[in-house]
Amino acid sequence: MSGRGARRREPRQERSRAMVERIVAAGRDVLVTRGYDGASTNRIAAAAGVSPGSLYQYFPDKDAVLTEVLDRYLDAMEARVSRAFLDSVAAAGPGAGTAPAVRATLEALLDTFGEEPDLLRVIVEQLPRSPGGRRAAFAGRIDDLVTTVLLTRGAGDTDAARAAAWTVVRTVEHLTTGFVLERPGFARAVVVDELTALVAGYLDARLSGGRVASDGPS
Repeated sequence: MSGRGARRREPRQERSRAMVERIVAAGRDVLVTRGYDGASTNRIAAAAGVSPGSLYQYFPDKDAVLTEVLDRYLDAMEARVSRAFLDSVAAAGPGAGTAPAVRATLEALLDTFGEEPDLLRVIVEQLPRSPGGRRAAFAGRIDDLVTTVLLTRGAGDTDAARAAAWTVVRTVEHLTTGFVLERPGFARAVVVDELTALVAGYLDARLSGGRVASDGPS
């Protein structure tokens, strides 16, 4: 392969990447302004400043564009939440309570939700979480992280640890989403304190005697 041929292909690849980014950005804007049902390939193409035919060279339909928008959003959220959770667990040490990890996770979630509240609203209201879908997979991976930490803290009953993880992950997701979208009349620091007390209290009450208690708080 000649160097000249490689140089010809490299600009073409860069143009392709730039076009994909342009279409995805337009898809995000159309999703926010028009909603899922109002989004269409024609509207996305117009927002991107390209023809529908050019869009179809990269995405077969509107669902493919919007799936890419959702995947990127959830990938970034998963990376931030997982990093905050694991870093706080490592910093706290094995003998610490769960409050530091809970607080760090809450802060990371609220940071992420607060950056794109309009997109969050569309996702929550118009893209329900279906079994096997991308949102369910994201929640499931966070479930696994919490379960693993509970087990490493001495939770001998895997099923009880999984149930506890499922409960707190869904509770945190629902309440942090509600705070961002409903905009209640109190400060973020207040809700972080309240949720930390709620969730950490629940988990710490169940980490009893080297296991997750199956008979309620001690």
